[in-house]
Amino acid sequence: MSRESYQRLLDDLRADVVGMGDLVVERLDAALTALETNDEALAREVIDGDDEINELYLSLESDCIDLFALQQPVASDLRFVAASFKIITDLERVGDLATNLGAYALATDRRLAPEVDVDTIGREATDMIERSLDAYEREDVAACREIAADDDDLDALCQQASETVARDLIEREGDGDDLWSVEQLLDDVSRLLLTVRDLERVGDHAVNVAARTLYMVETDSELLY
Repeated sequence: MSRESYQRLLDDLRADVVGMGDLVVERLDAALTALETNDEALAREVIDGDDEINELYLSLESDCIDLFALQQPVASDLRFVAASFKIITDLERVGDLATNLGAYALATDRRLAPEVDVDTIGREATDMIERSLDAYEREDVAACREIAADDDDLDALCQQASETVARDLIEREGDGDDLWSVEQLLDDVSRLLLTVRDLERVGDHAVNVAARTLYMVETDSELLY
């Protein structure tokens, strides 16, 4: 195979990874909207769409394996294919987290701890994923480091939200609710805490994408550990 043809395959892989990322971001955005607006139809659309993301992941995984096995990439090409392989795994997991959010949207009572701004946390996490994909596409190492730094801010938002939920639960204690109401409250608390946790994990996956991109470009493992 000529170098020109081989380079075309690498370019196609990069475009396909970015395309998968765009789809994942779209589903994540839809899940957040479903949470914010209690849109059951949109939530079910996100959940039902997970199979499409999984199938896309498997297709790109196969492409990466073919490039490893058949083309035997070396040096920078090898790092690029390896990074792409890792990145699609992170994207698939973000797709799973979007599906989780869709499920929470179907069940969570948003009257609990209304001061917890899930939408703002979610938009921050989504922005990190979008920027990490852009950094991968453009091989922007400065952006990779910025994304990793911004993850501390997202973690702080998530920690604050979790503490608010816990405080709200404590303040409700002893209100005289019956056992069924208490169980329902605990279910809602659990789902809200899981929502915050999953959004924090979206940020972690954004950092993973940035870390793999940084290593791909500069063989710098600074963000990998």
